[in-house]
Amino acid sequence: MSKFTRLGNDLYSGRKSVDFVGKTRIWYAMSGVIIIAAVLGLYFKGLNFGLEFRGGAQFTVSMPSSQVTQDNADKLRNDVAGTGIPSAQQVVVTTAGTKSIIVETEPLTPAEGNEISAAIEKSVGVTKADISTDEIGPSWGKEVAKRSLIGLVVFLVLVTLMIWGYFRQWKMSVAAMVALAHDLLITVGIYALSGFEVTPATVTGVLTILGFSLYDTVVVFDKVRENTKNLRATHQTYSEAANLAVNQTLVRSINTSIVALIPVGAILYVGAVQLGSGSLKDLALALFVGMAAGAYSSIFIATPLLAHLKSLEPDVQELEKRVRARRRHDVDRYAAVPAYVDDMEVADDPGLAPGQGGDRAEQPAASRTGGNRAQPNTDAAGRGRVVPPARGPVRPSSSSGRVQPSRKSKSKRGKK
Repeated sequence: MSKFTRLGNDLYSGRKSVDFVGKTRIWYAMSGVIIIAAVLGLYFKGLNFGLEFRGGAQFTVSMPSSQVTQDNADKLRNDVAGTGIPSAQQVVVTTAGTKSIIVETEPLTPAEGNEISAAIEKSVGVTKADISTDEIGPSWGKEVAKRSLIGLVVFLVLVTLMIWGYFRQWKMSVAAMVALAHDLLITVGIYALSGFEVTPATVTGVLTILGFSLYDTVVVFDKVRENTKNLRATHQTYSEAANLAVNQTLVRSINTSIVALIPVGAILYVGAVQLGSGSLKDLALALFVGMAAGAYSSIFIATPLLAHLKSLEPDVQELEKRVRARRRHDVDRYAAVPAYVDDMEVADDPGLAPGQGGDRAEQPAASRTGGNRAQPNTDAAGRGRVVPPARGPVRPSSSSGRVQPSRKSKSKRGKK
């Protein structure tokens, strides 16, 4: 059995445990730093919307692989911008794999498009047949964004109702939605910081990661519900049972995340490095970042937040007090027994009711010998048990006058 398998068994059985719920401040701080970086990236750099959203003209120049270099891309950028056409001043030139270079400009008139094509032919020495031109209007991209937003809102409403109906706890829906918003914000922030284009493929990837993130969270929540079904019998607090659920599903979450991230990472490498600009790269980046963030949020955000929300309920707080009292009692069962000294005044006796105090010498002899002693405190000590009353004073035993046996040496045993 490998060490990882033994670790998984120990985490599932509770022999080993990572305190995910108890260290919420650390996880919240880590997420806060990432989210702040994402927000700053969105504020200062913004999203790089693709041609489908902003509209424009795209020229795909097919060339031999030996000529698809950064030098030719820079040359095309300068020559296209040097035409003096206003719509070509913010030209974007990128390499697409090893056989083509893509030139993107703002919307052009037919005459301006022909002038740009001529400039490209002259710049890198290609023919008109090697250049393909596509005109894309911004209305199509806006329609995609609008429909994606509508789909996102409908998805969130249905998922919230589904989680609430399945678990019968609205707090789980809130925790799941917070984790989902966490994943989306991080994914969008990575796009802003990396400068990748936002295309319809990006929207498809973002909508895909919603399901993956919620799937991982629901699996953990299902284990939380199982562990918290009968807390009184397990003698655990809600936070401890929730933390055990995270540990029990930790290995599963790691395994499924790695299995999903490896092929997506390969697609991202091929799309970004081998093929260059394209929808494959945009889709893979959204999937990779979203899956990684979803695995993180289901462990470090959703469950700790759920435990925090549940800790505000009176029933859960009362249970935590009982568990703490039981554990104190189990550590030292006699910790609540009062200590007495010979010169203690009767008024200081914690077992006496108010008004029964006074000087010990003034009390009747029977009260000092136990005939009329004060009853001890019968309040519950740790576990709610009532101390039984005393049956009477201690009297001399009839065996006190007998000759008690004494231990003899081995050589004298059996001899009179």
